[in-house]
Amino acid sequence: MHLSETVNTGFYFLAPGLVLAPVLGLLINAIFGKYFSEKVIGTVASLASGTAFVISALLAYSVAVNHGHAVSVPFAEWIHIGDLKLDWTFRVDSLSATMMLVVSGVGTLIHIYAIGYMHEDVRFKHEEGRFARFFIFLNLFIAAMMILVSGDSYLMLFVGWEGVGLCSFLLIGFWFEMDTLARPSWANSNAAKKAFITNRVGDFGFLIAGFLMFWHLGSFQFDEVFAAAPAIAESQPWVIVAITLFMLVGVAGKSAQIPLYIWLPDAMAGPTPVSALIHAATMVTAGVYLVTRSASIYTLVPQAQYIVAMVGAATALFAATIAVGQYDIKKVLAYSTISQLGFMVAAVGMGAYVAGMFHLITHAFFKALLFLSAGSVILGLERGHHALAHHPAHKKESDDSRRRRSQETLRQAQDNASQSKHGRHGGHDDHGEVFDPGDMRNMGGLRKTMPVTFWLYIIGTLALAGIFPFAGFWSKDEILLDAKLHFTSIYWQLTIAAFFTAFYMGRQIWMVFFGEARTDAAKSAQESPKVMTVPLMVLAVLSVAGGALNLPFEGFHTLGHWLSYTIGEVEGLPLNLQVAGISTALALLAIFISWLIYGRNPLKANQIDPLKKPLGFVFTGMENKWFVDEGYGVLILTPFKKLSQFLADVIDWRFWHDFVHDTVIAGTYNWLSEVALSRYADEKGIDTFFNSWGTFTQWLSGNVRRIQNGFVRSYALSVLLGVVLILGYLILK
Repeated sequence: MHLSETVNTGFYFLAPGLVLAPVLGLLINAIFGKYFSEKVIGTVASLASGTAFVISALLAYSVAVNHGHAVSVPFAEWIHIGDLKLDWTFRVDSLSATMMLVVSGVGTLIHIYAIGYMHEDVRFKHEEGRFARFFIFLNLFIAAMMILVSGDSYLMLFVGWEGVGLCSFLLIGFWFEMDTLARPSWANSNAAKKAFITNRVGDFGFLIAGFLMFWHLGSFQFDEVFAAAPAIAESQPWVIVAITLFMLVGVAGKSAQIPLYIWLPDAMAGPTPVSALIHAATMVTAGVYLVTRSASIYTLVPQAQYIVAMVGAATALFAATIAVGQYDIKKVLAYSTISQLGFMVAAVGMGAYVAGMFHLITHAFFKALLFLSAGSVILGLERGHHALAHHPAHKKESDDSRRRRSQETLRQAQDNASQSKHGRHGGHDDHGEVFDPGDMRNMGGLRKTMPVTFWLYIIGTLALAGIFPFAGFWSKDEILLDAKLHFTSIYWQLTIAAFFTAFYMGRQIWMVFFGEARTDAAKSAQESPKVMTVPLMVLAVLSVAGGALNLPFEGFHTLGHWLSYTIGEVEGLPLNLQVAGISTALALLAIFISWLIYGRNPLKANQIDPLKKPLGFVFTGMENKWFVDEGYGVLILTPFKKLSQFLADVIDWRFWHDFVHDTVIAGTYNWLSEVALSRYADEKGIDTFFNSWGTFTQWLSGNVRRIQNGFVRSYALSVLLGVVLILGYLILK
């Protein structure tokens, strides 16, 4: 095919490269990484992700020149059973191309940033050998996410769905034998398990939806399912309701919605690039993509749509309140992510698919910017802390002695050992207390020592708070307008959540960057290198200009027109000054209130949070995440552990092992072998039988021996008697 023909018809043949490029990158680093320098490893991984981005752009161009027509690109045969034929086929349409661009584009910037971040992180932890492993996992995630968004069936989507779940587990637990402060601990491993198990609950719902879909609709392929769904909705509406609600369970797991959101805050245990890539910008949006892809099904059951929207709105508000009471810089952003995912889920639940996808895109820009900037802040404090801690009096121990001591301590670290070591991430301050570089109470005044990170953080904050003209203003207000027109209760929940969003982000800005430095580490913090700040600048530009993708003016509904090729015609809503005015005014008011509390009188070292006393138990609830984890512990985890202990100790060990195995099986076997078989069958049966034959043979031989006495006359007499007997027999016969 000539290049001119390809340009006119499209580059669909490149679709497999979406997965093959990152797989090739991870294979190169897996095989040759030990021979490469860190720059080469990072470059290989970044080029692999960047190649996927270039292919995504070419595929988006292909969709455009073909007027939005969806194209399926076969790649490999998979399952052929009777009439069931499921192949690995890539689906290239406007929706999948959008997700491809977001995943690979933001992912590539995060890969580049991670080169600088992990260069320092592995040295703080004295684990330089893990640098290549980190980028192998990142490339694996890009490959899995591409499978998810490019699959032509729900089954292929589920393969990618499980793949990104595996990558999440691997990357959350990347520092599996130490906590975020590098103290020997299983904390990160537990966080990884928590994420993995919680997502398995959601995946169970997805699987049930898939089983119902195949049983009643006869296929997993998107077009076939969408074609068969209307007839089933007419004859058996409960089937479509069940499918959509079970899908919602999967969405709640992967996109961290009530009640399965609890894993995402703990996922901040992973390195910061992981938080940005997987747990903010891409993987957690898979649930939003699933509902949007299934728009043809959800529109058949408005009652299910309403439930989805209410779950999203409730999550948005609930998580926003928790973020107000957090002190860890990444935990604030984690609950912010849950809240913003609630906005997206509410949007797609209301049928505002374009608004939901619009916010998904802009959120990927500014939340990746915020997480990566938070990582820059954390490393800045670590640089300052280690510069102070590593003076001649603090001689760094050797790697061998450190590893030996780590292994000894690790055996006693089930409950998060409190020892810390010099030369590690975190460490002790001059008073012997553990220094946490992620705690905002240890910061303050960083705008002076880290000015680049400060201004980038400001841009991300204003975008998240929905301030005009940043990207978040346009996407958030589009969701609010849809809610106001159709679901008033959801509108007010989201509006209040938006107010809290602006407040907790204002609180974070004042605590981190303003006032005086509250620790020596904050005073000595150092700005991050360009390999980290340049990707942040690109994300900052996108956070400012990203709103242009779908402006609420006639002729500027670009994203809406683009997605209409896949999800059908959508109404382009004009700018509503009332909704925009209320949301902007509330955001500015929230920022002003945060200044009154945290900015006008900046937090001092060791000062209690100013909201703690006036709000009392309310702030205590927000600070402790409304005790949801504790509630799960009482209602689910503790009974589950007790049941597990009962099954393991009583049922498995005492009953199954001791009684069934040892008493019944082993005891019966021993009785049979020792008593029945050995004593009676063998000794008294078989032995007696053969011993009797021996006795008889002995008796017979003793009697026969008398005949063989050696005297010739006896033998002559015997011969004579024999002759007489024979002759007698012959005569008588």
